[in-house]
Amino acid sequence: MVTANKTLTEQFAEQGFVKVEGVLDPETVLDPIIEEYRGVLDSLAADLFNDGTISSEFADLPFDERLIKIYQETGQAHNQYFDFSLPFQGVQPDTPFWAGPAVFKAFTNKRLLDVVEQLIGPEIYSNPVQHVRIKPPEKLLPKNDLGMPVIGATAWHQDHGVVTEEADETNMITTWFSLTDTPVESGPLHVVPGSHREGLLTHCLDYDGNGPEFRGGRQIPQRLFENQEAIPLPTKRGDVISLHKQLVHGSLSNVSDQIRWSFDLRYNPIGQSTGREIFPGFIARSKTNPDNELRDPELWRRSWLDCRTRMANLNQQDMDEVSFSRWADGHPDCEM
Repeated sequence: MVTANKTLTEQFAEQGFVKVEGVLDPETVLDPIIEEYRGVLDSLAADLFNDGTISSEFADLPFDERLIKIYQETGQAHNQYFDFSLPFQGVQPDTPFWAGPAVFKAFTNKRLLDVVEQLIGPEIYSNPVQHVRIKPPEKLLPKNDLGMPVIGATAWHQDHGVVTEEADETNMITTWFSLTDTPVESGPLHVVPGSHREGLLTHCLDYDGNGPEFRGGRQIPQRLFENQEAIPLPTKRGDVISLHKQLVHGSLSNVSDQIRWSFDLRYNPIGQSTGREIFPGFIARSKTNPDNELRDPELWRRSWLDCRTRMANLNQQDMDEVSFSRWADGHPDCEM
């Protein structure tokens, strides 16, 4: 939250993050997204029912209960249906994703971009490192092979660490907001204030030192930073959190009775590398050339359809024609 004695930019520079309350109107911005995703859930349920994976489409259940029921019956989290990005490997011509108009309007929301502009300037590019995250209560989720919920707490990382070296000089920020109120028990962001001043830290694959619940993805060993300084950032619907690309952060477990549903978007100045060049971005705001701003959600959707077609011919069967990672295995920091 912006404090009375510090500006937004001052707090961002000092802490590596800033929370601004009430940026997005829940009724006109967030509710249309939720309604749009009801249709996405319809598609997921129909596909799974038609191929015999689930016993019913559960069409009579509310969104939350229906989603959880599908996850329980399948033993999987079907995140790709809801995401507005694509996998790095094994993309098929029909790999699902969602790039709907209500989602696009949130990306280009004036009040959201006003906050972004204060941090990176008025020439704003929508960086394609972006995800939607629907995190149901852990107690209601199926378990993975390690006995952990299929969607749990997010491991410690920096958003700089998930892009390639081409974006090392890019002034990329993360913009995070929740479609639901996210108190501490729902699993909000967990950040280490000031950690952005330590530079880029090593991200290790299949690292066990942070606990079995985090095994599998790239993460920063806790001994490399002052993890005891971490604080949660609970939010209300409409609040927006901005993160420096080198701020160490993760998320807590959802131990509540409600789903936690959030967007994390990235923005950088126009002309700077996104660190994921094969994925499509767009000009979200330009005071210099406003005619270049993308305001047609259908053109945005088509750009991802075109990307899916390209990716269906790349990075198949363990090939790596397009690299999405900067990290090599065997770094000394990853030894326990």
